Amino acid sequence: MTEALLPTNSYEGRNQQVSWRGVSMEDGERFNAFLNNEVASRFFDEEATAEFEAHLRGLANTGFARDSLGAILATEAPGQHNWEVGEAMAEAYLSREHNISWPWNMNRDKRNPNASLPGSDLVGFKTEGEEVHLVLGEVKTSTDVNTPPSVMNGRSGMTHQIDKLANDLSLVSRILRWAFCRCKGTEYEASFNAAMVLFLNSGNKAIALFGVLIRDTQPNELDLQGRAQALAKTLRDPTTCHLIAIYLPFAIADLLSRISGGGS
Repeated sequence: MTEALLPTNSYEGRNQQVSWRGVSMEDGERFNAFLNNEVASRFFDEEATAEFEAHLRGLANTGFARDSLGAILATEAPGQHNWEVGEAMAEAYLSREHNISWPWNMNRDKRNPNASLPGSDLVGFKTEGEEVHLVLGEVKTSTDVNTPPSVMNGRSGMTHQIDKLANDLSLVSRILRWAFCRCKGTEYEASFNAAMVLFLNSGNKAIALFGVLIRDTQPNELDLQGRAQALAKTLRDPTTCHLIAIYLPFAIADLLSRISGGGS
């Protein structure tokens, strides 16, 4: 069984279909294990990396080929940024706390400049009893000292992006086509099918929306409350929205080193 993180619940609230919560992570052994294992595994895409290496090692049947493979494996993956770690943390946290599964590691696409991205930072499935809900969402990692931080506002801000995920059917259609290609023929195909049945029977409204804000400031309910109240005016049942602020016990600038085991 995965050991509980035991974050401190700093604040929470609800308005109709929208809830918001701020959680403060406590530095220590449990949080470090979470960073070094679950977050690092998603960020470095360890499952796909191990499969890739094992497959190529099986093809490298000469000393020269093994040396050539070694040169490939020694190269560093591009695009390692703290905001990408923030997105991996958001996925790992939501897997633990909200029983959400992810059919695809988004870092695979984000590190490929020619990849076609779906239009949502988060695409997954949330199981509640016998129902499976489509999960869409956005993640923002901010060092802004203002409350709320600038990443929550404007056309590129979390609030506007979540509103589009709820109401822009052309955007949702692109995401669904992307998800279908990654679920078909895999262990996630049944979840995709169940989520689509629920979604279509609800008039294209049964979506569980998530917005995750990663902060290295002191907890402040104003980071989320105003944005949540604005979304509550536009979202209607059966659409739900959960805004979550995760407050780190160290600077966001240290995220990369912390998931690699540097610092404690």
